[in-house]
Amino acid sequence: MGGVLATPANAAAARSPEGICGAGFGRVSDGTKAVSTPSGRRYGTVYLLYNRKTQQNCVVTIKSSFVGTKTQMSAELTVMPKAVKDTKQDPTVRRDSGSYKYYAGPVKYWAKQACVKFRGTIKPNGHDPAVARGGRQSWGNCGG
Repeated sequence: MGGVLATPANAAAARSPEGICGAGFGRVSDGTKAVSTPSGRRYGTVYLLYNRKTQQNCVVTIKSSFVGTKTQMSAELTVMPKAVKDTKQDPTVRRDSGSYKYYAGPVKYWAKQACVKFRGTIKPNGHDPAVARGGRQSWGNCGG
């Protein structure tokens, strides 16, 4: 009985944020951030991508440590429409969190004429008690 041993699609796609987000998505400037603990242990990377055709952003957090072991992770995208006169708007927050072997996300949301923040977290079981965090907490990539 011969055959090819299949690898999970999740594992193969985890090699590329573009592969996880899908066709047409590309990395944006200032959109690649380390996911590290306060003590400096790096457990992965969080990516922000954009698709010009669909005008969506995509965030994905990919592990570089504990790969293949389920750990608590998240990918988060916060979108704020550009200022509108006489209107105060709350940002839209989209998040994927859970116990994953390879990555959290993709988190996608329409972001034309909007500014975005993004972040990712990784919390390994039984290791460093601090949560590894990364991302950009200031508004950026404000589309036109």
